[in-house]
Amino acid sequence: MSVYLDASVLLPTFIEEPASASIDAFVLAADNELLVSDFAAAEVASAVSRLVRMRILPPSDADARLSEFELWRAGATSPVEVHAADARSAYHLVKRFDLGLRAPDALHLAIARRLDATLLTLDQRLVRAAAETGVAAKMPI
Repeated sequence: MSVYLDASVLLPTFIEEPASASIDAFVLAADNELLVSDFAAAEVASAVSRLVRMRILPPSDADARLSEFELWRAGATSPVEVHAADARSAYHLVKRFDLGLRAPDALHLAIARRLDATLLTLDQRLVRAAAETGVAAKMPI
């Protein structure tokens, strides 16, 4: 079985957060294929950029963290391209108001569904939406 990691799980792997230890333990113990989409990688870079703009992280540290992420992604995960069909599927998921999804979360859910992968996220709303749409999801904490 494959596990698709969204950005909420990826960022604490390289930026110290309260969930970092739990995520690291899950990833180290995982015997499943880890999948990271180009979109999730872009969200990680965006989050790091935001930390720089907020002056929480110096640019040199941000560059180092992103380099570390890119090396890890290349060596420990399988890349996933985003397809146009994923965006169309995300559009339909966002229109399901009962799910309460934002577009980025809907896109992660659509990608995981297409891949028939378990979605790994820290977002409880996304876990509930996955259950509602028949996608396996779990939180690593």
